[in-house]
Amino acid sequence: MPIRSGPIERAVSASLQQDPQLQRRLQQDSIQLAGKTVYLNPFLYWRRFDANTDRWLREPGQLGEEQIESNRFRFYPEVVWDGLSEEERATKDGAVEMFLKSLELISTFNPELTSGQLLELERKMAVTKKRAFERWVDKSLRRRSQAQKAEKRRFSRERWLREWQEWALDPVTRKALLPLSGVVLLAAFGGWYLGSQEFCRQLILQPGLQKIR
Repeated sequence: MPIRSGPIERAVSASLQQDPQLQRRLQQDSIQLAGKTVYLNPFLYWRRFDANTDRWLREPGQLGEEQIESNRFRFYPEVVWDGLSEEERATKDGAVEMFLKSLELISTFNPELTSGQLLELERKMAVTKKRAFERWVDKSLRRRSQAQKAEKRRFSRERWLREWQEWALDPVTRKALLPLSGVVLLAAFGGWYLGSQEFCRQLILQPGLQKIR
């Protein structure tokens, strides 16, 4: 619905005039269409999201690969996709997904927009939101990679402990460990006994050595 002028809106307008950086950010995140302010940043609609919509927007990989590939040149006509590294392609594919999700959300929350207005909105988004979407996707992919690595390490530790417990509790292993444990104990006792005898011999011989000297 159109934004009505009131005390709050006038205060926001005054703060924008005093903060040029905030004003530039708002200009990049919105567009005026038929006297109405339409937000380009999809996260500005978060108050109207449910949990499923929020997760759908924030997590890359929610749209099919064919849908993303067919829209690559729509938002990146200047990019040579075959020359990109795997990481660069993943980031830009995620940004294409963010464009498609954002346009779907904007159309849902602003159903009165015409096709011409949506095209104008899309053109501004391609200019102002491309880098922001790429940064967002890059951070999301890094967080996902770190979470996957942590999960793999946890799984490896649990598997190692489980295998060790199964090996230790196996009847064959226990039978083999009994004589081995006895040998270890005998070796430890023998080493202690020989060491104590050598220590006592040194104490006994020490006065004689001093006397010879």
